[in-house]
Amino acid sequence: MVIDFYDAPGATPIDPDEALGLVPKHITTQAALNTWEEANIVAGDHWAFRQKKKDILQEGFVRELHRKMFDKTWLWAGTFRSSNKNIGVDSSQIATRLHDLLANTHYQVAHQVYPPDELAVRFHHQLVMVHAFANGNGRHARLMADVLITQLGGKRFTWGHASLAVASGARNAYLMALRAADQGSPESLIQFARS
Repeated sequence: MVIDFYDAPGATPIDPDEALGLVPKHITTQAALNTWEEANIVAGDHWAFRQKKKDILQEGFVRELHRKMFDKTWLWAGTFRSSNKNIGVDSSQIATRLHDLLANTHYQVAHQVYPPDELAVRFHHQLVMVHAFANGNGRHARLMADVLITQLGGKRFTWGHASLAVASGARNAYLMALRAADQGSPESLIQFARS
């Protein structure tokens, strides 16, 4: 039986070994973890948008942004996952696939292959598909896309004006848009990013 990641409630399932990396030992519920992570993500967001002239399409930036978003939550924040998930490339291929994605995106930016919104959303989608980290990949990829679009002169995306980390109508719309992008049709994901 094939497990569809997009149908799983919440975020990527956490391996027991990865759960040992939880920084706040007092957290016992998923709701408390979501609240804690959200506060940590706000700090990462502030850091990301202070990097105005930085080339964000570098592995170092990708890893550092994840670390800034989750360093108060996970000991492994900013470290590539070492186990395989039901989504994403094989863990042994993360560095190579990320390198290729960043190089391709550099080329697309330099040659204006797509309009800015489409370029940033395609980048987001491919970053989610790499799934470089044990957890937080969707939130990280959305923030990366937000930073990229602003560096391209566009406005930050709204991503449905809702938290996508918990089950909701907005999350369902986002997951449906990701599925369509998986099939080569990014239009609904681009539309959702601006909804």
